[in-house]
Amino acid sequence: MDFVYLASITVAVFCMFVVVFQVLLSLGYPFGEFAMGGHFKVLPKRLRIVSALNALILVFMGLVFLQHTNVLTSLDFLSTHILVWIITIFLGFNTLANLVSRSKKERLFMTPLSGFIFILCLFISLA
Repeated sequence: MDFVYLASITVAVFCMFVVVFQVLLSLGYPFGEFAMGGHFKVLPKRLRIVSALNALILVFMGLVFLQHTNVLTSLDFLSTHILVWIITIFLGFNTLANLVSRSKKERLFMTPLSGFIFILCLFISLA
């Protein structure tokens, strides 16, 4: 197994961790200080909807990287070359946004998580 293959599996696994976090936020669990600027302990309804959508997007992101590295082959219709770059660039900006967040909890926990996923995605995109 090569490192790109393992990196894509790692990206997908970490995306699923964030999916679980986003689903918990969308269900009203008090983890809002770790996300979206940390303004709310429990997200208001409109931001819960955003969290649910984020969860779906994160599932898609994980699937794109698994398809791109041929861990999955059932999504052959999906051209992943441009998508992996779009996702990687998005994660780079997301990491920067987490880094400058007003929420100390978001900076301390989400910045390293997002940064780690970004670095793996960048490695895969360049491979």
